[in-house]
Amino acid sequence: MKTLKTLSLDLRGRIVACCDAKEETRAQIAARFMVSLGMVKKLLLQRRRTGSVENRRFLCGRKPVLLDSQCLAMAELLAKEPDLTLASLKERLGLECTLSTIHSALGDMGLKYKKRRSGPAGRTGRTSPGHGLSGRSGSRI
Repeated sequence: MKTLKTLSLDLRGRIVACCDAKEETRAQIAARFMVSLGMVKKLLLQRRRTGSVENRRFLCGRKPVLLDSQCLAMAELLAKEPDLTLASLKERLGLECTLSTIHSALGDMGLKYKKRRSGPAGRTGRTSPGHGLSGRSGSRI
C-alpha cells in the first residue's frame, strides 16, 4: 500500500500563490506541482476557512477525556487518601467518564493499584506429587 506524505509548507504556499496569480487553471497547477486537483482545492478551501495552509494532521486522533487539571486533582486527592476506589474518585471529583478511563489515567500517571495489604507473603507448598522416574525414561526388566 502506498504511504501518503504531507506536503511541505513551502510547496503548499507555492501552489496557493499560483492559484492567486490566476495564470493557469487549477488542473494545470496540480499537474505542474505533481499533486491531485483535489489537493489544490483542499488547500484553497483550508485557506479560506482558517487563513492558513499549514498541515493540520496534529488535530487528528482521539482527544483526551480527562483534562490535566482533573488528573492533578486526582493525584492530590489520592495523596491525601490513598485507599480511595475508582468509583469514589469519580464521585468526589464529579468526573463524567468511565471507571476504566480513570484507571488508565492513573496508570499513565504512574500510580498503580496495590492488590494486597502489606504483610507476610502467603506460603505455597507442593500441590501434587511428582510423577514418573527421575533421570530415566521407562524401566528395564
